[in-house]
Amino acid sequence: MKKGGGAVSSAAAGLAGTSIGVIGLGIMGGAMAEALLATGHAVCGYDVAAHARQRLKNTGGRPLASSDAVAASAEVVITSLASVAALDDVVSRIVGVGRDRLRTRILIETSTLPLGDKMRAMAALRRVGIATLDCPVSGTAVRMKEGAWTIFASGSRAALRRILPLLHVFTRNVPYVGAYGNGTKMKLIANHLVAIYNVAAAESLTFARKMGLDPRGVLALFGPSPVVGNGVLRLRGAQMVARKYAPATMKVEVWQKDMKVIGDMARAVDCPVPLFASCIPIYNAAMAQGLAVADTASVHEVLAGMAGIATAQSRDG
Repeated sequence: MKKGGGAVSSAAAGLAGTSIGVIGLGIMGGAMAEALLATGHAVCGYDVAAHARQRLKNTGGRPLASSDAVAASAEVVITSLASVAALDDVVSRIVGVGRDRLRTRILIETSTLPLGDKMRAMAALRRVGIATLDCPVSGTAVRMKEGAWTIFASGSRAALRRILPLLHVFTRNVPYVGAYGNGTKMKLIANHLVAIYNVAAAESLTFARKMGLDPRGVLALFGPSPVVGNGVLRLRGAQMVARKYAPATMKVEVWQKDMKVIGDMARAVDCPVPLFASCIPIYNAAMAQGLAVADTASVHEVLAGMAGIATAQSRDG
């Protein structure tokens, strides 16, 4: 097995000769493009940010001038987008290319966005002959390099079988979770847990500091625990112990979007989420305290301030 995205040679060979496009070359989309390039795939892509297109070029990819240009060039397209507005724009541009000029036959939508908007995108793309898979990713770009992503695959089984070797470039953990849209539902559950675990880790480490314990020893003891340890505690806890929140694996301002999607879905299905709801003011406070571009682990600073512990910013200042 080859390190870096959990890629293996058979995965790279599974779609040999297939042209692949990536639309949205931010932290996640850029990482996927680079992993594909590292396994020998030809990748074209587009992002509204010029620096993201340049990064693709620097790593051997082919940046294009628009999302519709990608759809006219690539048989399989991956989208990794930050907003509903971005998804709507991409879909309208692809549909505008017209069925006769489109090369894309399968689109893999990996963003965390409201389910209704994803369903609308799927229906529009189906009208021009594109099969859309709903495949949101659980994990950060750093976790992909460790082979630790989970991709919740949903939609057509036939389309999934066709592109599964491509997803295996990123991770071997690609559970099929059923009909289109179930992937997003599973991702919302994952993010719901992460939102709570992250604040819980921050609270426990703040509690440890207030009792005079060395937080490094606390993390070393409980992070690997098969009973109370988890990936969020190990990843974000390390940042909390060091009180260093850059570079961010997930920015607070981006996480706010995911929090809203979860909250909206919970209200739509009339499900009480009291633990999740209690975390919302903590993330809001992080935004108010100037931590928008810091990692979500920075909620530790919010709780430290509430506990009367000097924040990292004031301490460093």
